[in-house]
Amino acid sequence: MPLHSFAEMLPPLSMSRAMWWFRMAAVVTVLAGLAYWGSIVASDAHNGGATSGMPMASFFLIWTAVWGILYAFLIPGKGILDKSPVLAGLVAAVVIAAAWLFLSLNDHGWESNRLLSIGIGGGLGWVMLLNVWGVIWRIQKRIILWTKDNATNGTPMPEKAKAMMRMAFLCSRTNAFLSIPMLFFMAAASHYPMFGR
Repeated sequence: MPLHSFAEMLPPLSMSRAMWWFRMAAVVTVLAGLAYWGSIVASDAHNGGATSGMPMASFFLIWTAVWGILYAFLIPGKGILDKSPVLAGLVAAVVIAAAWLFLSLNDHGWESNRLLSIGIGGGLGWVMLLNVWGVIWRIQKRIILWTKDNATNGTPMPEKAKAMMRMAFLCSRTNAFLSIPMLFFMAAASHYPMFGR
């Protein structure tokens, strides 16, 4: 559902509460996942006589860079970059390249399937968290404020609201699509060995 439709359905206070739960759920999920994955990385590194520095550093560097690249793609533009199939293809290409890079940098023989699978799935979760906090929430705060001002004072919505709502919508849609491979790789960590040992 586009953000502007959501904004029209709920009063600003209800929107703030709903979005608070949405954001907190994202944080708790990612922090719990990072704690779990961190214990796997530490265990694998210990068993392999290595350190956990490379998997941890490559995880944060690669997936944060992915978010930055996707952020640039999702700024509403004109022409071909505003076409959904083109954006979907670009997102897929960046995610596949990032997964390949993560696997390439963490191919020392001691990394387990769980470490590598969660490194990809959790990386997608990290990108989704950054979308929620770095894009969607920043835009929603403004939309909520403008909606409240519109309802109270009759102030018209600013012209830039349309482009901002489009970007929030694109980020939300991207998160929805990224959740599918994220869940696959998280499940594959224990149930479908395809990487490592």
